[in-house]
Parts: sequence; C-alpha cells; structure tokens
Amino acid sequence: MSRRGRARQRGVGRILTQPFQPEAGDLDLDASLEALAEARAYGGAPDAERLRVRGWRKRGTALCLVVDRSGSMGGRPLATSALAAAAVAHRAPADYSVLAFGLDVVVAKAQDHPKPAAQVVTDVLALRGFGTTDLVGALKVATTQLQRSQAGRRVAVLLSDCRATVPGDVVGAARGLDELCIVAPATGTT
Repeated sequence: MSRRGRARQRGVGRILTQPFQPEAGDLDLDASLEALAEARAYGGAPDAERLRVRGWRKRGTALCLVVDRSGSMGGRPLATSALAAAAVAHRAPADYSVLAFGLDVVVAKAQDHPKPAAQVVTDVLALRGFGTTDLVGALKVATTQLQRSQAGRRVAVLLSDCRATVPGDVVGAARGLDELCIVAPATGTT
C-alpha cells in the first residue's frame, strides 16, 4: 500500500533551533525572548519571523535515478523510467538527481540544482533508446552526484538491463555507491 501525505523521515535525529514553523517543535524562549518582550511592550503579537523553535531534525535521503537509454532499453522501459522520474521528483523534491546513459551520461537533473519536476519528466520522456551501454561511467557520475548531498542516506536507483557493452569494472564502480537498487526488465536480463 502506498502512503499518503508528506514522507516522514526516519533514522537518528538531533535537536536544533530553527525558524518558527507551526508543529516544527517547541518555542525556544531563550532565542525568542527579544521578540516576545517587544511584542508585550507594544501590546501586539510577536513577529513570527523572529521566533525560534527547538525541534528534532533528521538528515534526509538523497536519491539518484540512473536511467539506461541504450538500444536494449527503448520503448516501454524508457516510459517506465519517466514514471520513476516523476515518482522520485514527487518524493524528494529537493535532494535528487536524474541521469540518463548510453555511451555517454546526460544529467537531466543535478543533485544540487533545482529544476521543476514536470521539466525533468519531460526530459526523460524525450529520450530515445540507442547506442551502447557505459554502465561504469553512469555509476561513477551517480557517485559524484550523490556526494554533493548532505543527506544521511544516499541511494542510487538503476533502471537498466545491466548489459554493459563498454568495458570497465562495473562491480568496482558499484562499490563506490552507499546503496544501489537495481530495477531491471522482467525479460532479457543477464
């Protein structure tokens, strides 16, 4: 079953003072004292932008979607990749990247640069399957993209039949990633 609403971060967190947001934590009286004193002196409500709260903050998850656009992955697998890109963009709107690879690697969305989700999906839908498969190059670029993130967990999701046609150490390149999830077509995989 899928979940509704905002994704809840899991893992170990720490208490931080942060700008006021309703439900972000408890009011930090020490950090907000000046704003509260001024509001009381003038008989008005305190300025919310000057208030601070103490709350738990967890380091999130960074995602890198790596889409195979080689000749063996045309048609339906590329359409599935566009759907996956839309899901990643919706789930992690700030900390994700999307790569497309064949002989070369194209960064459809960089880890540390904002880009509208609709544009990312459009860019992935515009891909056409052709050429060879440089799996090593794609995994190395994914490693580089994920290293730009400050997230506590970094996950690469590879959508490929994993038929590397360009020589290289695929296992060594995969070991450079913290986590790698491989999603392959049901037929024709090796």
